[in-house]
Amino acid sequence: MTHPAYGVARQVGPIATVVLEDNPSEMTLEGTNSWILRAPGAAGSVVIDPGYRDLAHLEALAAAAEGAELVLLTHFHGDHAEGAPWLADRLGVPVRAFDASLCAGAEPLVDGEVVSAAGLEIRILHTPGHTGDSVTLVVEHEGETTVLTGDTILGRGTTVLENLGDYLRSLRALIALPDGSLGLPGHGPELADLPATARAYLAHREERIEQVRSALRELGPDASARQIVELVYADVDRALWVPAEFSVRAQLDYLRTENR
Repeated sequence: MTHPAYGVARQVGPIATVVLEDNPSEMTLEGTNSWILRAPGAAGSVVIDPGYRDLAHLEALAAAAEGAELVLLTHFHGDHAEGAPWLADRLGVPVRAFDASLCAGAEPLVDGEVVSAAGLEIRILHTPGHTGDSVTLVVEHEGETTVLTGDTILGRGTTVLENLGDYLRSLRALIALPDGSLGLPGHGPELADLPATARAYLAHREERIEQVRSALRELGPDASARQIVELVYADVDRALWVPAEFSVRAQLDYLRTENR
């Protein structure tokens, strides 16, 4: 796959444009995808996840988001939300997020709410698991469904979790969306069939849960997350062990709560 150019607006389907931030890492993949939504012919736009307070990126985003009406955030992590106050001030628009502390000039997002902007109806789904405040944005336009997932589902690989029980419920909500929905993640390439990816994520998580159960049987019920990572992820690049440990902690919390 050709690497997308940083700071260059790239059209993805009829209603979405992405500007990729130059912040690649093991956690952010190629970088943060800052999305702009606009119905064809609409004067306004909506910016989703401006990324870090990276002025070169934010200026490129501002230039691409002509007529911006609103900034929306999928969750509080800095690689999605840190630049929102600067960009909102630059554009003269409010910021909305599920977490009230991230909002400016507008009320927090509510699960099930429909936000009307840029000629589109944007439905808000509260999809916790990666973080407690994570939301997914669902847009139905001219018979096509577009889903912006933040870090709940990535374009490649799997995400780090805070709460596995919440995450499994969130995946099941995404599986219920129309087959063939276009997935626009916070990191990595777009996904041709978001519900199919969510089903694969759910199967992967269920497999990992069983691996952790097996590790606990081998290591004992009080085994640490690090001990389990060293056993279960022995064939995985050690550079990925730190994020894996976060996920194993979430799995341990889930299993120990389940067994109370």
